[in-house]
Amino acid sequence: MTEMYTFSSRGKKVTSALVLVGVLSLMFGIYSIFSAHDDHHHHVMVARLWSNLLINGFFFFSISIAALFFLAVQYSAEVGWFVVVKRVLEAVTSFLPYAVGVMFVVFLAGTLHWHHLYHWMDSEAVAQDSILQHKEAFLNPTFFWFRFLLFTGVYILFQMTIRRWSIAEDSIEGLDLHKKTFNWSAAFLVFFGYTSMVGSWDWIMSIDTHWFSTLFGWYVFSGMWVSAMVVSVILVLYLKSKGLLNVVSSSHIHDMGKWVFATSFLWSYLWFCQFMLIWYSNIPEEVTYYIARFEDYLWLFLGMFFVNFILPMILLMDKDMKRNKGVLAGVGIVILLGHWVDVYLLITPGTMKTEGSIGLFEIGLFLGFLGLFLMVVLRSLSKVPLVVKNNPYLEESLHFHQ
Repeated sequence: MTEMYTFSSRGKKVTSALVLVGVLSLMFGIYSIFSAHDDHHHHVMVARLWSNLLINGFFFFSISIAALFFLAVQYSAEVGWFVVVKRVLEAVTSFLPYAVGVMFVVFLAGTLHWHHLYHWMDSEAVAQDSILQHKEAFLNPTFFWFRFLLFTGVYILFQMTIRRWSIAEDSIEGLDLHKKTFNWSAAFLVFFGYTSMVGSWDWIMSIDTHWFSTLFGWYVFSGMWVSAMVVSVILVLYLKSKGLLNVVSSSHIHDMGKWVFATSFLWSYLWFCQFMLIWYSNIPEEVTYYIARFEDYLWLFLGMFFVNFILPMILLMDKDMKRNKGVLAGVGIVILLGHWVDVYLLITPGTMKTEGSIGLFEIGLFLGFLGLFLMVVLRSLSKVPLVVKNNPYLEESLHFHQ
């Protein structure tokens, strides 16, 4: 019950090596900008560098914030089964401030016109575009920054608060902290339900400024959710492979597998709904979004969908497969990579047009962010006992069986 995870020297070396790969990739990207032999190549490399920083910053932000959302859901529903894996979810949320920091730098660079990922940030572009002028009351730097700082500030405040209360609950008996967490979680879900939609419009959809979709926020949210569930279950399986979290039974693993399966289908459903409605209606200002992806990123776009839809449908539908650690981890890794490609395709066609590709730079920067993410999460896991104490639903979780 008081078992601790030790962030081994080998683990530190591996994560540090991944971070180093990311740093070298970043240095290469910066060097490519300054060594560009013409204006076109310079603009392409600027867009490539900042697009990939946004892709990875948002991808790992989405994992952390969705884990926080899932924690709040479990608290608000007063669910018992998840208590023994609660510390894993809390550790995943610990990367949130780092991801917000990366996004802050990208948005600040856009505001300072170091890149032009967001055309509406350029006053000259707005002056020549009637559609941007029509949206200017919402899409303007001042209001954008107000929303970003408010949304992410509340996210980080909630993350730090429930983490602190969770640790304090280990040494304080009674229900006071649990009730406070319940109340905060319920309020957070209301706040997150609105801001997650608006955030997806601000940070992703506004890249393709002339295009919009009423399903877009839900679609992005579903991708966040499945990515967070995949990361959480992989971490639980990793800890169990180290002989830890013995209180986590096959029933807990099965439930986490069901969440991966369910959220994968939710994402697939929303992907198809958005695509089918826009493609069938064939309205020029709407269908242009998919034309760009079909003409320039066809195999990546369709391959990403079918992998993220068919793989969990075939391999995770059976109950035994959800309890099979090897299958669950393998499918999870593929799904996670697939959703990174999903975020890549949300951003790159709008920022790089036909110039986008996944090369060594993209892979290296992703590995660097992955290393930093794992370093932060594993350090967080090593600071507190893996199983909580004094939670009113702990006994129910320990004896959970299905």
